[in-house]
Amino acid sequence: MNKVLVSMCIAGAALAMSSCRSVEKATPLSSINGEWNIIEVNGSKVTPGESRTLPFIAFDTATGRVSGSSGCNRMMGNFDVNAKPGSLELGAIGSTRMMCPDMTTERNVLSALVQVKGYKKAGKDKLYLCNASNRPVIALEKKEADVKLSILNGEWKVKEVNGEAIPSGMEKQPFIAFDVKKKTIHGNAGCNLINGGFETNTSSAKSISFPGVASTMMACPDMETEGKILKAMNEVRSFDVLAGGGIGLYDANNALVLVLEK
Repeated sequence: MNKVLVSMCIAGAALAMSSCRSVEKATPLSSINGEWNIIEVNGSKVTPGESRTLPFIAFDTATGRVSGSSGCNRMMGNFDVNAKPGSLELGAIGSTRMMCPDMTTERNVLSALVQVKGYKKAGKDKLYLCNASNRPVIALEKKEADVKLSILNGEWKVKEVNGEAIPSGMEKQPFIAFDVKKKTIHGNAGCNLINGGFETNTSSAKSISFPGVASTMMACPDMETEGKILKAMNEVRSFDVLAGGGIGLYDANNALVLVLEK
């Protein structure tokens, strides 16, 4: 009788453990929101080269956009926000085309991202991206904001728009002045004065956009540059500090649309 009871208890305990595992609450998609440093790829620790930072990936669970750096180049793509919790379906990842002294880390990161099919917590502020066999292929650690919004404060000359240098000798040098405390801007697009505000997003410390920028209505001999600047400002969704100094403003696809210098 005792043996039967013991067997029943063991079976009951095993069933209870199995049930706990089966009903364990999956990590919600919202938990991956924000920016994450890539600290391991396929079990190997990532060590950034001299004067370089760790590769990172950013998820925006509101829009399904993914962005970041694979070690040398900026990357961008999307993911399915309707996938079940714990699943992560990444779309095709695009990237810029710069060459760096060591492309090994970049190749490893991009190769691992292709395999990702899910995610799971790996402790406080840590996350695993897993393959179809549920094996971790990338280890992430929550990224502390290394660029503060306050860096934008003050007046910046517009040096480039969509990769083209601003023509020299313009009667009015295009510039944008930020008041970070008030979240307002003013400046000149090359002919007309511009005024307005800017918005940020809590999902990324580097997010910024310029909805509803107003300008005066003067006509100048050359309005082409002004038109390009205003169009680019309307497309801006993020900013970052450039390696050679200055600030880069990027569109939703992570393409550099404006370069600013003090």
